[in-house]
Amino acid sequence: MELAQMLIPAVSAFAITVILLPLLIGYMRMRKEGQVTREEGPKWHEVKSGTPTMGGLVFITGIVITSIWVGLWQHAFTLSLIVSLIIFVLYGALGFVDDFVKVANHRNLGLRAWQKLLGQIAGAAIFLWAFFSEGMQATLWLPVIGDINSQWLYIVFAAIWLVGFSNAVNLTDGIDGLLAGLTFIAMGTYAIIAAHDGRVDVLIICLATVGAMIGFFLYNHKPAKIFMGDVGSLALGGLLAVISLLLHREWSLLLIGIVFVVETASVILQVASFKLTGKRLFKMSPIHHHFEMLGWSEWKVDLVFWLVGLVASGLYLGFFL
Repeated sequence: MELAQMLIPAVSAFAITVILLPLLIGYMRMRKEGQVTREEGPKWHEVKSGTPTMGGLVFITGIVITSIWVGLWQHAFTLSLIVSLIIFVLYGALGFVDDFVKVANHRNLGLRAWQKLLGQIAGAAIFLWAFFSEGMQATLWLPVIGDINSQWLYIVFAAIWLVGFSNAVNLTDGIDGLLAGLTFIAMGTYAIIAAHDGRVDVLIICLATVGAMIGFFLYNHKPAKIFMGDVGSLALGGLLAVISLLLHREWSLLLIGIVFVVETASVILQVASFKLTGKRLFKMSPIHHHFEMLGWSEWKVDLVFWLVGLVASGLYLGFFL
């Protein structure tokens, strides 16, 4: 794709998102349905209760429509692009059910953990079928050991990758605008990598996501008019994992998505510490809430976390591209 043409998927997804979001916000307000905040969360988050949610439905729509028509236009509607969209929609559907249960029952508890896990594993199975159908190599680089060509090892790794990062991104979505900004940075980075590697199919969906995140951020920055919900965060996490696998730059997500990794690690460490010692390492987890409890404003948390993501992405591009 030429540079000017690269703007088209971003603009398309942006336009669809900003046109449809006000309609969803109005519908949710009319029905008086919205987010139910965690009882154990920061007390100042209680004002967010009732804010329309499930905004992910809109940007998923924008990204899917854009990826399809641009993919056909660019003769890049490959199996990789199709499966990326299927996983994106499947993980979004899983999040939608979770959100719907919360909204319908006016509670913060949706699907049970095992129900989410089954859905995520099903998505991983679909991806792996397509991955091997395209004849892609199941080669995984491991530190010290080097490249290992093992189908079974790759299957286990990919399943863990998809489940792990969809949950990691989901955990990060707890402050107005935070996840939209981080996704913009990560997807922008993968767009550069895809262009460098000549993967037009992957480039299209990355650029569409970048545009959609800009559009969503206009309504999601503090004070948020709408949240993306699990329908958005689970879908974005699954898509990021898929893209890193399709580009065969699996480990890149540990650096490009460093904030997601730290957010997840903070939860694991918090739970482990409390169970083993009865003490908490952080005032609250995930770690963005810890900084809130220290007195940081949501905007300060956003800016610092975005900066970390931007620097990490720059380091990857500088050293590994």
